[in-house]
Amino acid sequence: MGYDELAAAIIYQAVKDYRQALKKQESTNDNVRAAGRTEEKAVMTFFRSQWCEFLAGGVDMEAFIKRLEKCKKPMTLLQKWRLSK
Repeated sequence: MGYDELAAAIIYQAVKDYRQALKKQESTNDNVRAAGRTEEKAVMTFFRSQWCEFLAGGVDMEAFIKRLEKCKKPMTLLQKWRLSK
């Protein structure tokens, strides 16, 4: 596994974590919803970090986040991201 694959895997895991956090926020359990909001904030902090910017290799992360929020298929978004690198 090369650097690009590792970087993509890290960001893909963050996307999966983001999607799971959103699903938790749909729960009827207040504690689960609160955990989902906390997890979403943590993922957004990662996406806006210098570390993620470095991994993304110059990809505009704010644009990526906006697309992620609208995208129903995160795998498609990541495939497009990997092809644009």
